[in-house]
Amino acid sequence: MAAKHRIDERYLEFPDYGARRMAAQLQRDGHPLDRKTARKYMQEMGLIAVYPGPNLSKRQSEHRVFPYLLRDVTPNAPNHVWGTDITYVRLRHGWMFLVAVLDWYSRYIVSWALDDTLELPFVLDAARRALETATPQIWNTDQGSQFTSPQFTQVVLQAGARLSMDGKGRALDNIFTERLWRTIKYDHIYLHDFATPREARQSLTHFLRVYNERRLHQLLGYRPPAEVYFAKPAA
Repeated sequence: MAAKHRIDERYLEFPDYGARRMAAQLQRDGHPLDRKTARKYMQEMGLIAVYPGPNLSKRQSEHRVFPYLLRDVTPNAPNHVWGTDITYVRLRHGWMFLVAVLDWYSRYIVSWALDDTLELPFVLDAARRALETATPQIWNTDQGSQFTSPQFTQVVLQAGARLSMDGKGRALDNIFTERLWRTIKYDHIYLHDFATPREARQSLTHFLRVYNERRLHQLLGYRPPAEVYFAKPAA
């Protein structure tokens, strides 16, 4: 498990690492891991060395892929563009998966969900709860099977949003959500040793509330995301 935790840290730092370089890196870090084992661990964790980075599920061939709509588009207001992605959350003796719906303009986390599997229900739960708050003009995801599934696409399209999907090899498609993962992991997850799923859930609930409501962002004029998202005047 220690080797997997180190892979998680190194992959966040170097998302282009494949099994060969990851094994070499871990050997330098004091973990005697060969390439075959590194590949096995990365596959179990859903970490694939493709751009833009983590690809926690592969698209089903029969699922529809939507075109990328954000070329030369800059989010200019709350609910203009949302992004959704999934990342790995390590526990002391296992792992869970975190999905978040992020408003790209304000960096506000509209909703999130945590589960111990990559099955579809927790993604649908996060999507439906986000839509109770608002509907974006454009909703961007990667091409993972959860997001190309008819169930997810139907939820988005019936709400009146346009669905956009990252193109292969586009490293910056979901950059705002990737930055969120860095913040959550470096500023919280890596500083704690979650013993149980319940402990992880309780801790993340507190941290993400602080992130939304109290944490000041330099690019937001030193205001927290909720203040910008809900258009409250700066103090």
